[in-house]
Amino acid sequence: VLLVNSPKLPNIEALAETSRGKLSAHADLHDAVQRQAFEAVLRDAHVFVQGYRPGGLAALGFGPEALAERHPGIVVVSLSAYGSTGPWSGRRGFDSLVQTASGFNHAEAQAFGSGPPRALPMQILDHASGHLMALGACAALQRQQREGGSWHVQVSLAATGHWLRGLGRVAQGFSAPKPDFEPYLETTASGFGRLTALRHAAQLSATPAGWDRLSMPPGAHSLAWPSH
Repeated sequence: VLLVNSPKLPNIEALAETSRGKLSAHADLHDAVQRQAFEAVLRDAHVFVQGYRPGGLAALGFGPEALAERHPGIVVVSLSAYGSTGPWSGRRGFDSLVQTASGFNHAEAQAFGSGPPRALPMQILDHASGHLMALGACAALQRQQREGGSWHVQVSLAATGHWLRGLGRVAQGFSAPKPDFEPYLETTASGFGRLTALRHAAQLSATPAGWDRLSMPPGAHSLAWPSH
């Protein structure tokens, strides 16, 4: 996995836990040389995942249709805040904003009994959407192998929120005991220092699952696939 950020846009430096196992490079798509290097990477890519607002990358020539034309067979996974259609489709957004717009903060206040809106204690839309994007990528890869063609998977934070709220709420949830996370944590080295995070979910005896590459800050690697 190669994580690519623009050096001219804000990068969240502390995305340490979810950077395990990934290469991390910078690419300025307004620069001709770096665009060429990015295209070279895409030639060997099976899946292209992006989370910019609808139309953002398309304006630079990297929309799903253009990518499929230049790289037939590619699977494109797009994440947006409010979806690709409708009056809010062009709006930028992130987890906390979409939670507020879709009623999570109001529901959290109701769960407390009263008072002002309250934020959920986690970025649940980010995490749940990430799992749905991974599932969608796997499903698209399977169809690509069976049917050919290029595929576009679309996920939005708002749609994820709508689905999650439709699952209902645990009665008296605040009185439920907190889980013990300690057995599921591991401490490793990283480009950020010692990193304590959740270990890999898969537990296999013969082929232990994990991340061979250490978590590194944005831009720590070159814009290219490794030779080994």
